[in-house]
Amino acid sequence: MSQKTNRILDLDPAALTRLSGRELLAAIRAAEGRTVLAETVVTVPPLVDGCSNPELAAAFGADLILLNLYDVNRPAVAGFPARKGTGPDPKLLKEFGLSGVEEVMGWGMTAGEIRRIAGRPVGINLEPIPEGELPKGFAPGRRATAENARKAVEQGVDFLVLTGNPGTGVTWSAVAAQVRCIREELGRDLPVMAGKMHGAGTWENQDVWLEESVLEELAKAGLDVLLLPQSGTVPGVTPDHVKQWVDRAHRFGMMVMLTVGTSQEGAAPTVLERLALDGKAAGGDVLHIGDAGFAGMAPPENIMAYSIALRGKRHTYRRMGQSLTRPSRFK
Repeated sequence: MSQKTNRILDLDPAALTRLSGRELLAAIRAAEGRTVLAETVVTVPPLVDGCSNPELAAAFGADLILLNLYDVNRPAVAGFPARKGTGPDPKLLKEFGLSGVEEVMGWGMTAGEIRRIAGRPVGINLEPIPEGELPKGFAPGRRATAENARKAVEQGVDFLVLTGNPGTGVTWSAVAAQVRCIREELGRDLPVMAGKMHGAGTWENQDVWLEESVLEELAKAGLDVLLLPQSGTVPGVTPDHVKQWVDRAHRFGMMVMLTVGTSQEGAAPTVLERLALDGKAAGGDVLHIGDAGFAGMAPPENIMAYSIALRGKRHTYRRMGQSLTRPSRFK
């Protein structure tokens, strides 16, 4: 008899943070489209003083936390005091009238520490920028490379997301190439999620968002979870398109994360409820809500509305309410 796989929506914080790579993917699959991933920006002050954005996202119903703009060469997560010896020289901060910012900018905080504090599996974005000059101001520690992926694992990430922020010029071919490169470096255990939430400054196809040949290439490269935009978040992407792409990805053995990464995460809660149901109807396995509310994360009430639409109040309130120190009922 095969061992039962626990659904991610049932797991308490202690069990969530013990999941290995393949166990995490199995728990997501078992939840049947009821996994919520919330993205937060690590470089901006938190929405609420005294509480980091990852903590707030977890408190309002997120199962998974994704850190955007995380630099593996200079890890930091705003909302926490800086680690001693990290960040700019205190004398320099004082000179520019910035004394005290080290108390909230979280220099030196790693993804692994966020997992422990928030009680959720934590991933980071790495961006598969095509070869050539990096965009102005882009930190090399954010680029999708095998070296940066290994550093991320050393810093405690539970999964990687390969995608591009606006204007970075990320292409589908670069995504596939870096999935393959990271797989060769790190093997199969680490969950890798990749794709495009929006154009990222590059529109490659005239008629379709994602061609069959690209899907096949991603599957052969070893991708676990394909990122696609939710219908209604990118011009011309309809429910029929998304359903077709999801079905094809599933046929190739990949799960799918459907994303709200075009600032609509800051719209009315009713918009998020509709997007959540559309994504579930299309067959999405993970439902993502982006980081562009006011700045740095979606409004917390929208994360909660998204979660309730996907799985009701019982599962949402449990996720919101369970203590990090609660004794786990899962072995």
